[in-house]
Amino acid sequence: MSVAPPQSPPSKSASDNRQLTIVSHSTLFYWWPVWAVGFLLGAASLFSNSKMAVVPDGTRARRNVEVPIIGKDGKEVIEKREILFLPENKHLSTVDPNDPNSAPQDPRLHIWNGRGFGVLYATVLLLVIVITNVPLRGMWSFMVIFLIVALSIIFALAGWWEIILRHLSYLDIRINAGGYFFISGILFFLWLFTILLFDKQVYMVFTPGQFKVCTEVGGGEQTYSTIGMTLEKQRSDLFRHWILGFGSGDLIVKTTGAQAHHFEMSNVLFVSRKVQQIEDMVRKIPD
Repeated sequence: MSVAPPQSPPSKSASDNRQLTIVSHSTLFYWWPVWAVGFLLGAASLFSNSKMAVVPDGTRARRNVEVPIIGKDGKEVIEKREILFLPENKHLSTVDPNDPNSAPQDPRLHIWNGRGFGVLYATVLLLVIVITNVPLRGMWSFMVIFLIVALSIIFALAGWWEIILRHLSYLDIRINAGGYFFISGILFFLWLFTILLFDKQVYMVFTPGQFKVCTEVGGGEQTYSTIGMTLEKQRSDLFRHWILGFGSGDLIVKTTGAQAHHFEMSNVLFVSRKVQQIEDMVRKIPD
């Protein structure tokens, strides 16, 4: 009679070794449209065929003025051009700032030939500032959208849009390519540094049966049991969490027992999916 070989004890499920990290992001995460739009507008301005000339106050533009031009054959010819007349005793910037007798500086600041880029960039910047600093959760988000739509219809029926747009047409905001790249580059560096390093210092790490939490930068970890733990996802801010945050949200974790604790993790990316993963994980407590 054959004897079955002894069987090794069953190993723990691989799922016992799972862990899920929740990171609380700062509101700077939602500023990505500012540097993204800035880079796009800067690139478009750089490759445009327009440059900005800095002239003294009182400069006047004139058309069809006869001026001497050096032709291709090296001879001087008279042609009609559009020119800028500087006031008397006023001068352009010189190539050598320390030598007023050096040649005038040619225009070199790349800029888009239109007022739309600057207005667009200012609008994006102001919208992001408002969205990231004025929370509108739940019904408040829909009320604001309803109010915007209702006012748009009322303005259209009353004929006010034509008046508003006519006055806005006088708004002229100009930023050269270097300005866009400088602002966007600094903001992108701060954004990347914050997302990859700074934000990761405030986190929760969930494993089956327990979780670790660090609530402040440079603080120590504390470990808690998931038994009796409750999760709560706060109502989403439509503008901040969905339009700018790609489905982010705020998560509240509460523990039970003699020393109950309340932890709030703000601006968690893909919060709905992560809440479901946590709930699935904590159901299995290792022996």
